[in-house]
Amino acid sequence: MLKILLPVDGSDASNQAIKDFIQLLSCYKEMPEIHLLNVQLPLHGNVSSFIDSESIAQYHQDEGMERLTAARQFMDQAGISHQFHIIVGEPADVIVAFAKEKLFDRIVIGPRGVSAIKGLLLGSVTNKVVQFSTIPVLLVK
Repeated sequence: MLKILLPVDGSDASNQAIKDFIQLLSCYKEMPEIHLLNVQLPLHGNVSSFIDSESIAQYHQDEGMERLTAARQFMDQAGISHQFHIIVGEPADVIVAFAKEKLFDRIVIGPRGVSAIKGLLLGSVTNKVVQFSTIPVLLVK
């Protein structure tokens, strides 16, 4: 069974990529195994001096779940079984490493995300994923 990773950041562009990907699923002979991934940026500065690690972990979990909400709803509405993951780190690095570690067959990602700037061909995270991934990357827009 084909194993597909869909990084999700909760942006309109990311959500549109999920919707468009759902439309493409009819092209597959067998329903692939779908995994949604949200990567939370680490908190910067001396935060751990003031806030305990459990609270920081809960913050990342809550933020990740919020970013995944729309994508999970789209999948549920389409009746598509999926798993989801929330990881803290630099987005492009985490996406590439997670895909390789978990033996995904393909990464499906939108061309831009949260920090979309009009006129750019690819967002910085997408560009890095395309450049550094040894796993095929499908851009959906």
